[in-house]
Amino acid sequence: MNTLRFLWTFIWGFLLIHMASYVVNSMSGGHYDFMTATVLSVIAIVVIILIAQVIPSEPAADHDHH
Repeated sequence: MNTLRFLWTFIWGFLLIHMASYVVNSMSGGHYDFMTATVLSVIAIVVIILIAQVIPSEPAADHDHH
């Protein structure tokens, strides 16, 4: 199950970063560079996976401090 989570993170991250790169470059008058977008997407995906590993998965303790 963990492998599928990483696979989908990679697929969606790759597609969304490429889309954002295309839109930003198009709006700024630049040209779309596939390799730059790929490098940015790999960096973003690694950061996202690292953040997901750091966040605890157990629920927070229930404290009644009303």
